[in-house]
Amino acid sequence: MSRSTTSKPRWALLALAAATATTTLALAAPALAASNGQTGFGFNAGEISGFPAGAVSLTGGGAFNPGTGFVHSGGGFRCTEDVAGLVPLNGCLAGQGVRWDTEALLASTGFKCTGAAGEARKTATTGHGTVVLQSDFYRAGDGIDESFHAQLIVSQHDIAPDIPGVQNVWVQGIGCGSAIVHFSSPS
Repeated sequence: MSRSTTSKPRWALLALAAATATTTLALAAPALAASNGQTGFGFNAGEISGFPAGAVSLTGGGAFNPGTGFVHSGGGFRCTEDVAGLVPLNGCLAGQGVRWDTEALLASTGFKCTGAAGEARKTATTGHGTVVLQSDFYRAGDGIDESFHAQLIVSQHDIAPDIPGVQNVWVQGIGCGSAIVHFSSPS
């Protein structure tokens, strides 16, 4: 056998092992968080939009405790449309974006999904099944320096029942979207 023939199966096994380890960690994180009195969460949102500013996709998760203010969360992000205007992610071009992490756990925030004149301002509060975060967003090439700062809401419930469909994730200045979301129960 040639060297290239034997390396392909090895790479396939390494990729499978990495994927299995990532899946196991993602599934174990909420259970570990709950064992420490914290709430674990995970989510995947393919399209967040609503404002004319642009659109993003987000995935991630972490753990938080509203009683102590503890939070540790992050994940991946990508601008799926150019973001322009007086919004926190202004200047993020389609295809840019690498990751996000959390700067602080917020008790609550006011928000709108579309910014339309007739849309009522809503409030999201950190608690059972909902987390409100002040987050940092990073583009490739910016290294460890944050590219953008924006608020983020993730909820297992519809945060905007006045808008058709389920809206359970929000990014400040971008809008709302529907996400696959899971929250653990704190112990």
